[in-house]
Amino acid sequence: MVQKQQQKWIYSKEFLFQIVLHILVFIFYAIDKKHRIIETHQFFFFLNYAAAALFINYFLLPRFFYKNKYWQFGLGLVFVFLATIFIEELVLEQIYFPDTKGKKFFGLFYTLIDVIPVTIILSGFKFAWDALIKQREVETLKSAVQQSQLQFLKSQVNPHFLFNNLNNLYSYAIESSPKTPEIILELSSVLRYMLYETKTAFVPLKKELEQMKHFISLNELQIEERGEVNFQTQNIRADYQIAPLILIVFIENAFKHSTASLSDHIVIDIKTTLLDNGTLKFTCRNNHQSESNTDNLTKGIGLENVQRRLQLLYPDTHNLTIISDENWYEVNLELKLTVC
Repeated sequence: MVQKQQQKWIYSKEFLFQIVLHILVFIFYAIDKKHRIIETHQFFFFLNYAAAALFINYFLLPRFFYKNKYWQFGLGLVFVFLATIFIEELVLEQIYFPDTKGKKFFGLFYTLIDVIPVTIILSGFKFAWDALIKQREVETLKSAVQQSQLQFLKSQVNPHFLFNNLNNLYSYAIESSPKTPEIILELSSVLRYMLYETKTAFVPLKKELEQMKHFISLNELQIEERGEVNFQTQNIRADYQIAPLILIVFIENAFKHSTASLSDHIVIDIKTTLLDNGTLKFTCRNNHQSESNTDNLTKGIGLENVQRRLQLLYPDTHNLTIISDENWYEVNLELKLTVC
């Protein structure tokens, strides 16, 4: 229903555009500059040209030109111009100029000089109109595809996160750990945010960082006494917004690979700073053992997901660098944020 209403609106605007265009072209074509009048025969001659343009615009262009049938379109143009010349020479001139123009055919080239300019102008504007509408449709389609991709990528985050944390919860439950209720509470808080507050493309920066804190607290339970986690924020302001669940992926990877490769002395440093120009600088640094399979980190689903989302949401306003050596893995991300 909405699409039909939009189509009707487009057709209405095109109809109005064509009327205004024909009136303007007719005035420039028919008005006598000396006497400031329009003679009757000018209207019928113009009507002949307008009919030719109408046939080109609504039959030849959609049937042949837009379907890449250029030979058929060319033959159609020849037919239209010959028919227009035929009507002008054998009908209109015989009625209005029987003693002058009607007595003699001045040649095809001379007649085309009268026929082509008006016809080409009317058809050219129709072609430009169609191109504009098509461009808008392409942009709308691109936007729809991009939104679909973003929704798909965002939908992958929740199962990925849930899968990892349910495994941790299961191990604590098996051991009857007293920390199990605390894990469930933190997990519930993070999942509530993911499910209900990240449906929009952007969320307030402070809210996202608040959930990051909950997320870090949840994952700190995996480390216990085996290391330390440092989380710092600087100059965070309430008037900036960020795409949700971008930074969490890097933090999750840091915990995942540090805890998997190290039994103790785990170090994870996370720092988020908002510069005065609205650029967010995010650093996530974690240690690991050189023999661990850290190559999987750069090829994991979570990281591929977030890299794709960054390309879609911040195509020219982000810079992601990943540095890895035998003992440390570091992510540096700069995002140009927008104001709420």
